[in-house]
Amino acid sequence: MNDPYKVLGVSPSATDEQIKDAYRQLARKYHPDNYVNNPLSDLATEKMKEINEAYDEIQRRRRSGSAGGAGRAGGYTAGYSGSSKFADIRNLINNGRIPEAEELLDGIPTQSRDAEWYYLKGAAAYAKGWLDAALGYFSNACQMDPGNQEYRAAYQRLIYQRQTGVGQGMDGRMSCCETCATVYCCSSLCSCMGPRC
Repeated sequence: MNDPYKVLGVSPSATDEQIKDAYRQLARKYHPDNYVNNPLSDLATEKMKEINEAYDEIQRRRRSGSAGGAGRAGGYTAGYSGSSKFADIRNLINNGRIPEAEELLDGIPTQSRDAEWYYLKGAAAYAKGWLDAALGYFSNACQMDPGNQEYRAAYQRLIYQRQTGVGQGMDGRMSCCETCATVYCCSSLCSCMGPRC
């Protein structure tokens, strides 16, 4: 198989949402229903198969936390955009082995603690329910590496969660009530914005 990230036209450090968006755009473009009675029908079917396989492969990698992939850390994607020296720690966090991850993080000398260290320390704190500590660590990671989208997204999600009271549980999922409230609010906003929303 070709590099699944290249097939979808995204970077390996892309967020889960960016990958979904790329997949949806390509699926809309190459869906075989768009090519009924068209000489390009077979080509579109093959392309759609390749797109589906690429998306499935990326999801598999991210679930398993393998190199180039990502997993979930307390509702935050613990991808692989940083250095490989933290790969084992990311895997521990993704697998819910927080005390072991923290032991390794705390063993890193203070002068060697970079933005990724702060991000991972924040992901571990979030997984333990220590939201104030997580916010501080995510903030430090963003200040040290302001261009990193992974760090920025984690920080912004936690700010949003704290401001609105709507957010993810410790398993990374919204409750049914939170989901319904979010859908209702979005629907109301779209109604106010008119038919173009």
